[in-house]
Amino acid sequence: MDRAEVGSLTRELVAIPSHEDETAAGDRIEEWLRAETDAAVTRDGVGNVIARRSGSERTAGSEPDPPTLALVGHHDVVPPDESQVAGDEYRVEERDGRLYGRGTADMKGAVAAAMCAFRDADPRLDLVFASFVGEETGGEGARHAIDEGFSPDYAVVGEGSTGYSAPGVTDVAVAHKGRRGSTVVARGESAHASEPEAGVNAVYRACDAVDVLRELSPPSARIGLVDREVTGSLTVTGMEGGDAWNVIPDRCSVVVDERTVPGDRADLAAVEEIEGVEWTVDQDLPPMACDDRAFADAALAAAREAAGSSGDPDAGGTPEHVADEDTPQHVVKPHATDAGWLSSAGTECVVCGPARPGEAHTDDESVSLAVLERCYRIYRRIAESFDG
Repeated sequence: MDRAEVGSLTRELVAIPSHEDETAAGDRIEEWLRAETDAAVTRDGVGNVIARRSGSERTAGSEPDPPTLALVGHHDVVPPDESQVAGDEYRVEERDGRLYGRGTADMKGAVAAAMCAFRDADPRLDLVFASFVGEETGGEGARHAIDEGFSPDYAVVGEGSTGYSAPGVTDVAVAHKGRRGSTVVARGESAHASEPEAGVNAVYRACDAVDVLRELSPPSARIGLVDREVTGSLTVTGMEGGDAWNVIPDRCSVVVDERTVPGDRADLAAVEEIEGVEWTVDQDLPPMACDDRAFADAALAAAREAAGSSGDPDAGGTPEHVADEDTPQHVVKPHATDAGWLSSAGTECVVCGPARPGEAHTDDESVSLAVLERCYRIYRRIAESFDG
C-alpha cells in the first residue's frame, strides 16, 4: 500500500456529506471495494455496505460455516458545523500531519484504514468488512444487519481507542459502557398557586423521584481482561415543569442519563413506587465486554507491533521495540459503539481506532494521518495473524 493511500481515501470519504443521507458515501465505499478487491460485496436495504473474502489455510472451502473476523465501521456522521461545509461538500483540510473535517475522527478515517487492510491482508479466517449507516442515531444500521443475519465470530470496531493509556498510544478497548436514556414523568393536579392545597404539585413528586435516583447505586461490573471494577453513572440532566408562575403544575418531566456496564444497570423502576410517577426508556445502547482472551491478546499484539514498526506492514516489528510508557494496553472505553449491538448478538468484539477522546463531533474535528496508517497496520496484522 502507498503510505498516502489511507489519507487520500479518508479525504475522499470525508468530503461526501453523510449526516442526513449516507447514500453517496455508501456508493463510494461500495464502488471502491468492487474495483479494488475480489470480495463478494453487498448493499442491504438500509444502505449498509458489507464485503466478504475467504480466508486461507484451514477455512478455505473446507467448512460449511467457517469462522469470520469483521472489520467494522460506520459512514454516517453528526451534522457539521457551518465552517466544515464548502458548497455541496464537506470541507477537508490538511495541517501539521492531521486531516480536519467532519467525520475524520468519527469515523471515516478508520473506515478508510479498514478498507485498505481488508484489500491487502492475507487473512487466516474469512474476512468481512462492514460499514454501517445510522450509528449516530442509535445503531440503526448495525441492528438491521444483525436482524438480517450478520453474525461474525469476531469483530474489530474502528471507533476511537487512541490516547486512553497514554497520549498518542493506540490502545485496544476490551469493554465499553452503554447508555440508557430515560424520562421520568410526574403527574399531579393543577390549581391556583394561591390555594396550593387544592392541587397536587407535580414538581414536588418529580423532586421525590430525583431523591430516589440519587440514592440508587450506579451500575458496576468487574472486567476480567483488565482485572478491575468498572463503574457506570446515573445523572439527572434536565427537568421541566410548570406553565405559569401562578399555577400549580400538573406535569413535570425529568431526563436521566445512565451509563451502564456489562451485566448491571441501576434499578430506575424504583421511582414508580411514588404515586403519579412513570418511567420510560428512550434509548438503550448496550455495553460491551470481550470474553475471548486469545482474540483480545491477538489484537493487543497487533497494536504493539504496529506501534513499534517502521510503517511498512511487511517489515515486521515487535512489542519489544516499544517503550513501556508508549506500549498499547487493554482499556475500557466510556462511550457506547456498535460493538455493543454486535456483542449482544454473540460476536466477540474489541474496539481499536485512531480517534482520541475529545476529537469527534467538534467544529475542529481532526485525525492524525500517522495514526490512520498505524490503524491500517493493526487491522491488517490482526487479519493475518488471528486464526480463532
